[in-house]
Amino acid sequence: MLRGNYLATVDEKGRVKIPADFLGPLRRMGAKFYVTSTAGDRAQVYPMKVWEGIEKKLAKLSSHNRAKQKFLARANYFGQVVEVDGQGRILIPPVLRESAEMKGEVDIQGHLTYLEIWNHTRFLDQLNRNPITAEDEKAFDELGI
Repeated sequence: MLRGNYLATVDEKGRVKIPADFLGPLRRMGAKFYVTSTAGDRAQVYPMKVWEGIEKKLAKLSSHNRAKQKFLARANYFGQVVEVDGQGRILIPPVLRESAEMKGEVDIQGHLTYLEIWNHTRFLDQLNRNPITAEDEKAFDELGI
C-alpha cells in the first residue's frame, strides 16, 4: 500500500524523484508506470499493472459510453508511459506538467494503489477550499472509518 505525503522537487527537465518509501513498493509492481490526469490539476502515477486493470474495466463498456469517452480523452491527452530512471526519477509529461503547474516544490501522496503529485501551493489551496463536511463524516461512519 502507498500511503503518506512527501515533499519533492520537479527539476528543470520535468523529472521528480520518487521518495524511497514509495519507490520500493512501486518497483515491485514493475518498471513502467502510466502518468496521467483526468482534470489536469495533478499527476496520477499508476503502476502499469494497476492501470491495465482500469483499462480492462473500461474495455467492458460500450465505445458509445459518454463517461468512458470523457475519461479516455483526458487520460490519454495528459497521459504517458514512463519508466523510473536509475536515480528513482520519473518524467511528468510536458502537457500535464504545464497544466498542473508542476515546477518547484510538489507533494507526492500515496493513494493506496497509485500516487498523486500536486503543485504544493495548489494542493494547500485545494485542501482549504474543500474541508471535510458533516456529509463526509457520515460516509466515513458508514464505512466504519
